[in-house]
Amino acid sequence: MTFKTLSLASLSVFVLSACQMAPPREDIVLPVPDSYAIQSEQGNTADLRWQQFFANEKLQHLIEQTLAHNKDLKLAALNVQQVRALYQIEDSALYPSIDFAASGTRQRLPADLSSTGNAQISQSYSATVGMTAYELDLWGKVRNQSEQALQTLYASEQTQTSVKISLISELVSAWLNYAADKEQLALAMQTLKSQQASLALTEKTYALGAASKLTLAQIESTVATAKVDIANYQRLLMRDKNALDLLVGQPVSAKLLPVESLDEVLNFPSVPVGLPSELLEQRPDIKAAEFQLLAANANIGVAKAAFFPSISLTANAGSASSDLDNLFSSGSGTWSFMPSITIPIFNMGRNQANLDVAQTQQQIALTTYEQTIQQAFKEVSDALADRDGYMQQLSALEDLYNSNQVSFTLSEARFEKGADSYLQVLDAQRNWYSAGQQLISGKKAYITSQISLYKAVGGGWQRSAQQDE
Repeated sequence: MTFKTLSLASLSVFVLSACQMAPPREDIVLPVPDSYAIQSEQGNTADLRWQQFFANEKLQHLIEQTLAHNKDLKLAALNVQQVRALYQIEDSALYPSIDFAASGTRQRLPADLSSTGNAQISQSYSATVGMTAYELDLWGKVRNQSEQALQTLYASEQTQTSVKISLISELVSAWLNYAADKEQLALAMQTLKSQQASLALTEKTYALGAASKLTLAQIESTVATAKVDIANYQRLLMRDKNALDLLVGQPVSAKLLPVESLDEVLNFPSVPVGLPSELLEQRPDIKAAEFQLLAANANIGVAKAAFFPSISLTANAGSASSDLDNLFSSGSGTWSFMPSITIPIFNMGRNQANLDVAQTQQQIALTTYEQTIQQAFKEVSDALADRDGYMQQLSALEDLYNSNQVSFTLSEARFEKGADSYLQVLDAQRNWYSAGQQLISGKKAYITSQISLYKAVGGGWQRSAQQDE
């Protein structure tokens, strides 16, 4: 082996084993509790895909349309595409860029400028292959730049999944709002129909002198109240439809809107919450924060490498000739080799400031990572508390509704027999109507808590995303 070969081999080994300026990855004590305060079903949430969780066929069609047409999701996908291209740019700096260049010149020199006193025509041609300003990654600067871009790409992919989770959850909630407002409208219309029948009967008895003006006015007020509620819920239904159109990204077909009652519209399976430690792998926002922390860690290596010399190589080899026919003839070969080194001496503390910024950003990323974990555990705990609390509340609301319905029926019977005034009927009817509204709101709140729990544990979304793609 010649000395030249040995030197190149040694240089290659030195470059490949270049210094790593990024700090080593240290174990972090994460704020992860051993268990949740409220016990729940154990299991792998990732196995419960959204197609299984949202079993309603209309809702599944809406979700599929949303994944295809929603603009927020499209922007998230484009952002991932952009970050992937930026990573490819950074990663390409690890390798020399080889270019082929060919040129030719032909020039006439006038006689008064020629050394011979005669006009001359000069020409030259060249064809070369070479690299320009390839930086030897002695201190790991380029590798850390590539690593930082790669971790940022991973974070953007997880952010895209987070957008998908939030989008689908928001879509289902909007669809649920439509179903609840539709049921509230049906209750108001049922009340109006009943009160209009009572008003017609009372108007006849009033004309005969068997009913007082006060009783007639009281019934008229209940009719007016029901009409106000009907107009309000009709307005809310139009707003709910507008919200669905925006989320889906196109007008929603009427056949995909809910027509069933809340008891039938959604029947969710039990959500296996699992252990708190499993949340670190299930929540895409936690993963995104972790990747951002790794990116910030690599950025410290980039800042540290700025304190050391930078060596760049520019070289080319080819052929040159004054005659195009002889461009590739023997003896026309040409080459050049131009190494350069840049050594930082004095820059008013800029390199140190850049390092301070990188280290501070790393601490910010670490704190954000820990905060994201704490927020995730809070969301799961809140969802568990809401689910159990709304389930107990729903049972009480059903009892309240049933008791008020009995009271309303008995009050009407006593009024018809003359045992009570219509004031007692009016109070009973208002209580029954209010209990019916509360029951519908309670059903909606309970269903929403189940959706929130499924979203909070990050279940089933990532697997479905991979299969959909």
